[in-house]
Amino acid sequence: MATISAAMVKELRESTGAGMMDCKAALTETDGDMTAAQDWLRKKGLSKAAKKAGRVAAEGLIGALTSGTKGVLVEVNSETDFVARNEQFQGLVKMIAQVALKHGSDVEAIKAAKVGDFTVERAISDAIATIGENMSLRRAASLEVSKGVVSSYVHNAVVEGAGKIGVIVALESAGKTDELAVLGRQLAMHVAAAKPLALDPAGLDPETVKREKDVLADKYRQQGKPENVIEKIVDSGLKTYYKEVCLLDQAFIHDSGKSVAQAVKEAEGKVGGPIKIAGFVNYALGEGIEKQESDFAAEVAAASGKK
Repeated sequence: MATISAAMVKELRESTGAGMMDCKAALTETDGDMTAAQDWLRKKGLSKAAKKAGRVAAEGLIGALTSGTKGVLVEVNSETDFVARNEQFQGLVKMIAQVALKHGSDVEAIKAAKVGDFTVERAISDAIATIGENMSLRRAASLEVSKGVVSSYVHNAVVEGAGKIGVIVALESAGKTDELAVLGRQLAMHVAAAKPLALDPAGLDPETVKREKDVLADKYRQQGKPENVIEKIVDSGLKTYYKEVCLLDQAFIHDSGKSVAQAVKEAEGKVGGPIKIAGFVNYALGEGIEKQESDFAAEVAAASGKK
């Protein structure tokens, strides 16, 4: 039996909105498995949605760069947020994005690429030595279309093209590139705000869809609903789920009376031709990285020799 710590209960409570005792019970029932505990609470009707993303823990910057039909995102991590405001670090992130635009999204290929006489990896090592903090190129993504544009949006930008959240959206079209660019930026802003998981239901991870179906079915099964009714409820619930997590089905943040698909279709008149969203990438700084929490008072006491 896993030991259920107060920190685990707190994390589950923050991610689900459920009560403290319910969170403790969920973790006890699932032997400390956080994902299973979220599902347990949802099946009991004690969690609103359990949709809160993993805590953003790492520091640094997301860099976004586009050029016509190509665009890239890079995440460069540092130990503290203070470094993100350092001009040398900001320049490093921009340089890495420029290299990614040329060499693609393979991290090792980017690090091996040369900028002048030195590789990107050497540039990172030099920055570590100069600034005095560990840094790393964590990931990179690229999008490209044969005709059209790739647009970007950076949220909480600390400098042009770099911030805490970065999005690129690829639009394939033979229409007017200036109008496409306007639409692309609006869509990139939408992605940053609405956080879709996929373009459409076909793009969702089958395991994610199965998990959603299982949670819905078990919830109503526990309420004593007959299986034929549960099947209809699950189908209806999935349609609602798709509207929440699939880009084309989501309500457009710039005009909530339309779906994204409808907004794109209407924009074809201005653009002067059909428009296809060829893809999107959304990076939030440090997502999925756990950061060790520390007791600052205890650290000060330890440093001063006190107990």
